[in-house]
Formats: sequence, C-alpha cells, structure tokens
Amino acid sequence: MKKLAFGIDIGGINTAFGLVDEQGELVAESKISTAAHPYYSDYPTYVALLCQEMHKLFDSFAADSTLAGIGIGAPNANFYTGTVDTPANLWKFKGDEPVQDEKLRVFPLAADIAKSFPGLPIYVTNDANAATIGEMVYGNARWMRDFVMITLGTGVGSGFVANGEMIYGHDGFAGEAGHIVIERGGRECGCGRRGCLEAYCSAIGVKRTAFELMAKLNAPSELRSIPFAELDSAQVAAAAAKGDVIALETFRLTGMRLGQALADIVTITSPKAIFIFGGLAKAGDLLFDHVRHYMEESMLFAFKNKVQVLPSALQDKNAAILGASALVWKELDK
Repeated sequence: MKKLAFGIDIGGINTAFGLVDEQGELVAESKISTAAHPYYSDYPTYVALLCQEMHKLFDSFAADSTLAGIGIGAPNANFYTGTVDTPANLWKFKGDEPVQDEKLRVFPLAADIAKSFPGLPIYVTNDANAATIGEMVYGNARWMRDFVMITLGTGVGSGFVANGEMIYGHDGFAGEAGHIVIERGGRECGCGRRGCLEAYCSAIGVKRTAFELMAKLNAPSELRSIPFAELDSAQVAAAAAKGDVIALETFRLTGMRLGQALADIVTITSPKAIFIFGGLAKAGDLLFDHVRHYMEESMLFAFKNKVQVLPSALQDKNAAILGASALVWKELDK
C-alpha cells in the first residue's frame, strides 16, 4: 500500500490541498474558496466543506493507498496547540456579531478536522514554517541540520532550523524575522510597528521603495506610467532586467536591507545556509547578488564566507502543499 499525506495550505483567498507521497510527488490536488467563508460564524461551514472535499479526493486512491496524516500550513497557526490564533485575514467578526474581542478568535483547526478523520495524526504550523519543513524534507536542505528559510511574498516570513529541529519557542510563535526592526521609526508595517523588515523587503515593500525613488529621482522609468495600485514586484523586476534605473536601484536597496538583516540573523543562529523563497526570489541575481554582497559586508568576521544564500528548491513547485505535507513525514520520522 502506498502511503500518502494530505498537505493543506490555507490562504486568504483559497485553500489548496493535495495528496503527497513520501518522495514529494504531488499525486492529486484540489482547492476550495476561503474567501467565500470570511466571518467567524462561517468557520464551521468552511471546515465541513474542506473535510468533505478532502474525503472526495482521497476516495479515488483509497483502494491501494493509506493516509499517513494531515499537515496544515496557515497564518498564525500554532504547532503546539493545533489552533489558528487571531488570523489577520481569516474568519473575522461581523459588525452585528455579539462578541467583538479579537483575542477570542482562536480556531481549534486540528481538533475540528480530526472529527472527520478520527485517529489520524494532524499537524498545524504557520505557512513559513511549512515551507521550511518542505525544504528540509524535499528540497536542498535535506542534509542540513542548521538553516534558515526566508519567504518573500506579500509579507516576509521565516523559519529557523537548529540541530535538525524547527524552532517554535515556548508558545509556538518563534521565527518572525519579518518583524525585526531594521529602521527605527521607519515605514509603518501591517503589524502596527514601524521599520520592520517586512515593510521594506516584501512585494509591497518593493513597490513602496520604487515609488519613493520616483519621487526623489528625476531618472526616466517605465514604472512612472503605472499607478500605485496596479504596480507589482514582477513589473519592477521586468523593468530592472531591461536596465531601468529606478527599478535597478529598488532591487539594490531591497537586497541591501535584506542582506544586512540576514547578517544579524547569522550572528544569532549560525546557519549553514539561508534559503529564499517566494515571488521576489524569482528576480534571481537582481536580488541575490545584492543580498549576498551586503550580507558579507555586514557580517561579523567569525561568520564571513561561511553561509550560503540559495534559492529554494521548491520555488517552481506547489511548495505550500508540499511543505504542509512534509510536516507529516517529519513528525512521523520522530
């Protein structure tokens, strides 16, 4: 019998899920709309639909396969408790719902899914940690005991592995490198603080940098004709590849800030490698060359030329599902 694991990636728009074997092959996948269930009161309906669709997907493989477990990657997920705690873009209170205390929005996701899959191990972690575990099980970190994953998307996420184990901290929320402050009193971040790495090195941060440069510099740029709401980091990367001065400087500043932050992270964790994953990583050397240069320039002498900065091996695959499923194999290996 072939062993399969479910990997589930819960996003604000869609929830993608799939069946993955021990070698990291995605054998089947599907999705449901998360956005169709936006409110606190919609959560039970969402879980029921998700479980129904998961059973439907697995039924076509049940004759010659066994289900080893379920791994879930979700925003604000807590590995220790199996809950999703006060997610920013999921299952919010309606204006007419009697309880409005955000601290009460704790969803026992693992326990609720377990009702439809009795006896099956179910593991929950945040989406960046899921990508980290995916790199450890299926990617370029398979033989590494100490490494860091940085995910560059709408935000900046991270996962830290020490001595072959994820670092979760005492409460399950360790590893928020996106919210280390790199500029005191700097840009306002979505978390409410100012100057976070995420405010500068996320996809939205790249867009903000480009517009700041267009306000400061007179250099011609194809980006000037694009409204702020329509500009994305892929357009900045495309312009940079054609030699656009504003776009090139945007990536230099982004790489500088990320590289300097990584140099500080290295002094605490001493990883063998740092993997970069996400939409911004697709810019390739436009980003990586600057990150490596400024990281080494800022590095404490004891760590110079010891730490690799590498793209994720899962970049062009369905990494979110793979990463979530890898959580199952990682935990069962123990």
